[in-house]
Amino acid sequence: MGAFQDRGSRAYFDHNATTPVDSEVLALLSTWGQVFGNPSSIHSDGRGPKALLRQARKSVAKFLNADPLEIVFTSGGSESNNMVLQGIFNWIQTRQGWNGKTTSKRNQLIISAVEHPSILKTAEFLKRRGVQVDVVPVNRQGQLDEEVYENLLSENTALVSIMYANNESGCIFPIKDLAKKAHEVGAFFHTDAVQSLGKSMVDVKDWGVDFASFSGHKFYALKGVGVTFVKKRTSLESHIFGGGQERGRRAGTENLLSIASLGHRCEGFQQEMELEALQNLRDQFEQKVKTEIQGVSIIGADSLRVPNTSNLILQGVDGETLLMNLDVEGFSVSTGAACSAGSPEPSPALLAMGYSREEAQSSLRVSFGRGNTLEEMEDFVGVLKLTVQRLRQLKQEGHSLHA
Repeated sequence: MGAFQDRGSRAYFDHNATTPVDSEVLALLSTWGQVFGNPSSIHSDGRGPKALLRQARKSVAKFLNADPLEIVFTSGGSESNNMVLQGIFNWIQTRQGWNGKTTSKRNQLIISAVEHPSILKTAEFLKRRGVQVDVVPVNRQGQLDEEVYENLLSENTALVSIMYANNESGCIFPIKDLAKKAHEVGAFFHTDAVQSLGKSMVDVKDWGVDFASFSGHKFYALKGVGVTFVKKRTSLESHIFGGGQERGRRAGTENLLSIASLGHRCEGFQQEMELEALQNLRDQFEQKVKTEIQGVSIIGADSLRVPNTSNLILQGVDGETLLMNLDVEGFSVSTGAACSAGSPEPSPALLAMGYSREEAQSSLRVSFGRGNTLEEMEDFVGVLKLTVQRLRQLKQEGHSLHA
């Protein structure tokens, strides 16, 4: 069977990492696959793909409350984030006089301390190229220090990039207010909104942002498609050169199947009903966990969060060991520890929020999706309780042996 194993009775609680492909999308793949021509071709076999691409763009734009001309398809959220951050500063640096000096004094990038690695690492790259990068701290409840943010904003600020919701804690940032304050000093505002699709009411016009990044595989579409919202009359240097696809903003033949899958998901999403179901399941889960398991705290419990995410800190339990035990029991979850070169390291996001290394290494992220049931959740809590008790007992016995 190899990698293609029957899922059997496994329960998937890791929807912030990726989502299963929607059944309707799977059923339509063979139909879309017949439309195989290059959308840039002018013959008959190119016109069909071009029409499919145009329809998907319209569907995505309507879902985001944007204009189709403001939608740029990419390979995913990471590319979209790179596209904006590098594109803005490349654009600034190309606006130079003949003496090679940048005519714009705007050379500052502001980000939060808990951004996705595709933002953090791009910021590091830009810093090596001379960009001033400033980081806004976040507290233990996942809330941005808005006083620090306001003090950092100045006439030198070129771009602010603050995520819509954190992928680990689920905490939502007030991007509408943050964008307004950035605009008051003449800066652009970008939000990594990858964790918003299917979890929040998305409206880029209401948010008031200049750029936003989205990813299809977090929304039950195929992997390999992302979206960059680029507000009209906003300047952005292309980051991939070649053909004139995506109105010259992103070269390369479009990934039509993945794009079509995202367009279909945007058409079929029943927003209010699905969000309410996720919220109810997550809230019941957290109530049961607090009732049945001692020594547990919930990150961001008092903050506004996306409705599907719960990040637990389980005292006295190693998160990675817990994850592996739960995996054997048939549950897919995530931990705050990111494995680097075989050595587990605490989540940088949780450390940035003020949690200790021990706390961060004791975290467990549970992110629900539309396919999860109340029965699955209750079974999971029962197994989680027994597993935590066993691991704590083993740890206590180990300490006793070495006392």
